[in-house]
Amino acid sequence: MKRLKKNPPSGRLMLIIVGLLLGLMQPGQAEQAVYGLQGRIQQQAGNVRHVPVQIMEIGGAATLGGTVIPFQEVTLAAQLPGRVEYIAGVEGDWYKSGTELVRIDDDDLLAQQRSAFAELENAHLAMRNAGVQYNRELWAPQSRSISRIPGMGMPALFDQVFTRNFGNMAGYGNSDVDRYSDLYAQGTQLNQSRSRVTQAQSRLDEIAARLRDSRAVAPFDGVIARKLVEIGDTVQPGQHLMVFSNLEYLQVKIDVPSRLMQGLMGIEFVTVRLDDADKTLTMGRIAQKYPIADPERYTVTVKIDLKKDVPARPGMYAEVIIPEPDARKRKQIVIPGNAIANKRRGSMPAVYVWNEEKQRKERRYVRLGTQVDSERITVLSGLDENDMLVIDDWR
Repeated sequence: MKRLKKNPPSGRLMLIIVGLLLGLMQPGQAEQAVYGLQGRIQQQAGNVRHVPVQIMEIGGAATLGGTVIPFQEVTLAAQLPGRVEYIAGVEGDWYKSGTELVRIDDDDLLAQQRSAFAELENAHLAMRNAGVQYNRELWAPQSRSISRIPGMGMPALFDQVFTRNFGNMAGYGNSDVDRYSDLYAQGTQLNQSRSRVTQAQSRLDEIAARLRDSRAVAPFDGVIARKLVEIGDTVQPGQHLMVFSNLEYLQVKIDVPSRLMQGLMGIEFVTVRLDDADKTLTMGRIAQKYPIADPERYTVTVKIDLKKDVPARPGMYAEVIIPEPDARKRKQIVIPGNAIANKRRGSMPAVYVWNEEKQRKERRYVRLGTQVDSERITVLSGLDENDMLVIDDWR
């Protein structure tokens, strides 16, 4: 059974009711009732507004279809071959930035890491030993050591004091050159050991980087939009694992023909119509215009920011109304959107117009045109320039 809409009582009917009640009430109660009913009549009268129609010079407009997209969206891909052993959740789950979302088996990398730690430790030991040998050569040169001279006791001491010095004087050998050569050799071994330490540390850093590549983390706060693998799947480098999106803010992405881009010059906001049950109209801010056009489709991609409270979802169809730069402007009647009385009751909308001669409102069927913005719409026929609209906020 269709439910009838209750209209508020008229002022004349309420006065009749006041007269009947006054005859049954005491003087004090009647005075309070009169004041209360007068306030209600004034409140109802304040909710009815008389608004004149507007005349505006409006050019042509083009309606382009687009898609609602997240403000941020990334596709996480595998960096290493292996088997998926962990997935954080399912589609719709929210995670903070830095949370681990997908992990690939890394047992072989852990074994390589332990081997690299051992190589690094051996390199440190070799570097310390080379440092000790260098210091010994610096402070106790092997070229002057008695233990390197044949013989023992007095003959060895005699050779150390007399034979080496007379040999240097006669041109048989040079102890200073021998000492420099031994010192340089020990320094070379020390530098080589330091290079081996650096090489071992670089190998360890490489394995650590590969271990980080085995884990996919959330780059920002968002939700899992699509999960492309399951636990146990074998993946290869470059294979997509998951689509992660930031749904706090939404945008509409449209492809604008190159000839219409001039109509977007100098404007910041455009009208967006969502493909929801109520065909919601809202204003969107132009966030980005691509600098070049697509050479195959001859269109320019434009992204439009939506308000946070609009009933939109990623993937939803949306229409964007943009002005046509080549269209000739002409005067059109523009009315507020809330002046339309029966938006959802049929194909022919109607408005209420005030009849000054009869002092009452009359229903007028109109033919609507394009949407000017989220609050105003053009009227093609059914109204005149001097008409006064009656907007009843009780409806």
